[in-house]
Amino acid sequence: MSANTAVIGPELRSWIETPAGSDFPIQNIPFAIFRAPGRTPRPCTRIGDTVIDLKEIADAGLLASTGINKEVFSQAALNPLLNFGKTGVRRLRARLCDLLREDVPELRDNTELRQSALVPLAQATMLLPVEIGDYTDFYSSREHATNVGTMFRGAENALMPNWLHLPVGYHGRSSSIVPSGVAIRRPMGQMRPKPDEPPIFGPSRQLDIELETGFITYRGKPMGERINVDEAEDYIFGMVLFNDWSARDIQSWEYVPLGPFLGKNFGSSMSPWVVTLDALEPFRTEGPAQDPMPLPYLQPRGSHSFDIQLEAALMPKGGRETTVCRTNFNHLYWSMAQQLAHHTVNGCNVRAGDLMASGTISGPSPDSFGSLLELTWRGTKPLKLADGSERKFLEDGDTVVIRGHCERAGLRIGFGEVRGEVLPAR
Repeated sequence: MSANTAVIGPELRSWIETPAGSDFPIQNIPFAIFRAPGRTPRPCTRIGDTVIDLKEIADAGLLASTGINKEVFSQAALNPLLNFGKTGVRRLRARLCDLLREDVPELRDNTELRQSALVPLAQATMLLPVEIGDYTDFYSSREHATNVGTMFRGAENALMPNWLHLPVGYHGRSSSIVPSGVAIRRPMGQMRPKPDEPPIFGPSRQLDIELETGFITYRGKPMGERINVDEAEDYIFGMVLFNDWSARDIQSWEYVPLGPFLGKNFGSSMSPWVVTLDALEPFRTEGPAQDPMPLPYLQPRGSHSFDIQLEAALMPKGGRETTVCRTNFNHLYWSMAQQLAHHTVNGCNVRAGDLMASGTISGPSPDSFGSLLELTWRGTKPLKLADGSERKFLEDGDTVVIRGHCERAGLRIGFGEVRGEVLPAR
């Protein structure tokens, strides 16, 4: 592992079996919280299809050199670990890399510890990795914002006047964020399907997905101070996949004048594995050119986007998956560094474990749109699924799966998936 970038060299291999094409080679070393029979919820990492219990390794004294108290590895959330900041997490990843590489016998040849520390993925239940204090959802895809604006305001007014000058966002609800695999119930609410008639109450008829990513923060600066754009990534722990389920009919009736509320806060789904920015470093790339030039506090030096391939699939109850979208994180107009700099420019403080979501990530082509609202163009162009059925919006029993990975020169770093089934309204 490089002392400067903390990137694990592509030549390294682990003594733990890693299937070809796995999202989780030794170069990844993500972090998560799991539970398994006989074990309380606790931190872990992963190689291939094997979960590594960090409490077992810490209790054996093998993580003492990281300077992280072993009690941290008994906690049911990663927040205590995040208090050690980027430097502490880098030390931990470096130590885990040493323990897991194929030519280091320290853990490899300790049969008893290896048996207690290694858990087959099939025996693990993955939980939310952090206790999320605050959640902010941005609106940072120009293509998505343009598509939605065109639908509702016309092409000449697609982007609001402020959109090219700042990362638009709103504060969401953290209590209803759930881990992958937890079902989402169709929300009830007010809608106005006929604009010349009064609103009605009932289950949403336009339930949608939003293909997003999110980043989780380390502890920021004190309230009243700001994180500048060039130091912003020092306050970002890592990234997750995110599905911000949306009830478009509820949302379109309620959002004026204050923005999303009940159309969004009924549920959001998050992938369990937090992939660090150090793991993503080999895939760093330029984002879209920004014109007009942002104000100085939003002008970063260097590249702050990543080449992350993303896709969303829809599967009817008992049916086969149909991939409905393929897009890329690098389509985002506003970077994570710019989002965090803007979020704190007024002195807003962020805490360890806060979640910032990207907003729907859409690309330039119709098959790269990150929501059904766009893919079906507000229901006017239904999608054809593998079983021959059609979808304008989600139906009860549908399962949505979002996946993401980076791949270059034989190295693949991925996030796994975030999955959720739609249950009928109560």
